Amino acid sequence: MTLAPYACHPEESRGRQFPEAMSTFRTPFQRDRDRIIHSSAFRRLKHKTQVFVEHEGDYYRTRLTHTIEVAQVARTIAGHLGLNTDLAEAVALAHDLGHPPFGHTGEDALADLMAPYGGFDHNAQAIRIVTKLERHYADFDGLNLTWETLEGIAKHNGPVIGPKASGSHAVGDPALLPYALKEFNDGFDLDLQTFASAEAQVAAIADDVAYNHHDLHDGLRAGLFSEADLMGLPVTGPAFAEVDRLHPGLDPSRRRHEALRRVFGAMVEDVIAVARTRLQTSSPKSAAEIRAMDGPIIRFSKPLYQNLKAIKAFLFTRMYRAPSVVAERQRVTRMIDELFPLFLNDPALLPAEWREDVARARDRTELARVVLDYVAGMTDRFAIQEHERLFERTEARGPE
Repeated sequence: MTLAPYACHPEESRGRQFPEAMSTFRTPFQRDRDRIIHSSAFRRLKHKTQVFVEHEGDYYRTRLTHTIEVAQVARTIAGHLGLNTDLAEAVALAHDLGHPPFGHTGEDALADLMAPYGGFDHNAQAIRIVTKLERHYADFDGLNLTWETLEGIAKHNGPVIGPKASGSHAVGDPALLPYALKEFNDGFDLDLQTFASAEAQVAAIADDVAYNHHDLHDGLRAGLFSEADLMGLPVTGPAFAEVDRLHPGLDPSRRRHEALRRVFGAMVEDVIAVARTRLQTSSPKSAAEIRAMDGPIIRFSKPLYQNLKAIKAFLFTRMYRAPSVVAERQRVTRMIDELFPLFLNDPALLPAEWREDVARARDRTELARVVLDYVAGMTDRFAIQEHERLFERTEARGPE
């Protein structure tokens, strides 16, 4: 496929932290994609939660199924815009690698626990994973990804520092950068003050498309709200109405699927239409011009953005803060709140393969960061099992 001038062209990549010979059969971005897929962190996404804790049901999304959906959307959008689909896919596949067990609940708990030791941010942790914690290659730690893929992981939500800083991971002041990102960026500058490539922006909006769609689906399956509730919302209401008009009397399961795939399609079509118009108007001649812009080139239209805000507000109340979900959030927060200080105060409890990292820790802050790497890398299933092994069985035996 012919790439647009503003796409990231693999032959123009800024390279890798540790230089490598070019592959005979794959472009640099294809190699990045493949290394991410074969990483341990990617496999662990299978048992990390999206909204519902991993073991609650086989049909709910996990981080892995979510990531696959994001990558599929990213490839579709990138392909229609003349962008590099391999780079968009690589960023999409890596975007959630830094998430700890129990989703945003686990992230909130670890952010509080790590406040004295440099904080916790899942984007920064993803950089730490792909540049340091994956230890499989003979010549380097990490996956040695290209600059463009690392840039996309670090700032797909927008510039992290500087006057253009935007998005949920922005800090503005470089002094406030999460340590995991600062440590790497000091030696391999990712231009954190600019926007990311259009491919990385596509991966970010594909994330929005995927979770807006599947959270509606999972919330319905969980019984947290009904199709009737969605009839009163923008986007979802018209989608159900159209299905009822075209397929009267359709069985509930097919009706739900037909309506929600229309919601999905409306979001993707909106992104592509808006991006085409903005690209034609601004006429960027290179990926560098995309990065230098004052705002993202990939975004929803203003009307759809407002409609999606209404849907998100509905989901926040009816799903993310539903009594059953809140109760589960409290339970898993307690697990993290107990596991982290236990390992911090007694690092001998960490597995043998972590003892070298513990020995290298020069102070309590560095030790806390080792413990964070271990706990954040846990799956939901393993965190539950470890908590049961270290706490619940001891409590059941009582004092000796």
